Amino acid sequence: MKTLAKIRIIILISSIILLQNCTKAAEGSNAAPPAPELPVYTVITSPATVYQEFPTALEGKNNVEIRSQVDGYLDRIYVEEGAYVKAGQPLFKIDSRAYGEQMNMAQANLQVANANIQKAKVEVDRLQPLVAAKVVSDVQMKTAKANYAAAVAAAAQAKASVGGARINVGFTTITAPVSGYIGRIPYKKGSLISRTDPSPLTLLSDISEIYAYFSLSELDFIAFQNKYPGATLNEKLKNMPMVDLVIADNSTYPEKGKMSIVDGQFDKSTGAISVRAVFPNANGTLRTGNTGRVRMPQLFTSTLVIPQEATFEIQDKTYVYVVGKDKKVTGKPVKISGKTDSYYFISEGLAVGDKIVFTGLGALKDGVAIQPKVISSDSLLRAKPL
Repeated sequence: MKTLAKIRIIILISSIILLQNCTKAAEGSNAAPPAPELPVYTVITSPATVYQEFPTALEGKNNVEIRSQVDGYLDRIYVEEGAYVKAGQPLFKIDSRAYGEQMNMAQANLQVANANIQKAKVEVDRLQPLVAAKVVSDVQMKTAKANYAAAVAAAAQAKASVGGARINVGFTTITAPVSGYIGRIPYKKGSLISRTDPSPLTLLSDISEIYAYFSLSELDFIAFQNKYPGATLNEKLKNMPMVDLVIADNSTYPEKGKMSIVDGQFDKSTGAISVRAVFPNANGTLRTGNTGRVRMPQLFTSTLVIPQEATFEIQDKTYVYVVGKDKKVTGKPVKISGKTDSYYFISEGLAVGDKIVFTGLGALKDGVAIQPKVISSDSLLRAKPL
């Protein structure tokens, strides 16, 4: 019996020890994991320049369709496609023989008209003394004077015909109205040219200056008006900094441009307004029809800067995780006023000195505690410049 009692006591003690070990194991399994160590960025201010880019189509200062003002056969072509010509330089010659004969006819008609004036004047001079002597009636005198007036009018008409014929002869030589480059010439020598032809003889492009046309949305236009000082739109354009042109190979055109004009109204179909920037083009590098992107700078003298990696988006809003004094994170919306390839500029939602989680945002939620590992803002900016 004593032996059985001892065995029961041993079993009871072993059960108590086993139960205690199980309780400790359960308590250990429910213990909270340690707070994750995450890099934290301290919000700073910095001067910065942000660029907005807008697709653009380039046009020369003057793009003139060269058309004939008379009909006839193309007799001569004085220039080659792509050649540079100066204002007044001959470009084309229309066969002028028919127009020369028309001018000769008009001049002959003018001579006849002048002779009729002389004849009518002689008649008036002959009748004046006869009327005074009452040999002939006043009716004859009035008729003679009317004939004289008709002769003068006919001469004026003939003179105008001579002028019109001379103009047509002049139109047979087509000259350059402005200096520029000759475009494609679709017609060849001997082609029949008409004033009503749908295609011009060529396109003459004055590219001493290049106009870059692009469009601003209504929101961009309002932001543009608010960015720059000035009481009127023209004053704002004058106070706007120079703009850059990024050409098709993604290189930046060496000359800077100046904003020039804004269209008078928004396009109802697109909701945009047309804007023009003017670029010097003395070397003729740019041509009508080129494409590119106008890059407009936006200057910030002092703005809050945060890395883009420190943000996340929910329903088109941008958030950051702000680290509190208790090392717990809180999601906070921010308003972005500009950006570069790596950074956002913040206008609302943060202040200088705020600490935000830099990376590892995917596993976070409001109220989670972390172990902040502060990173140097200066070193980050050196690694990824603004």
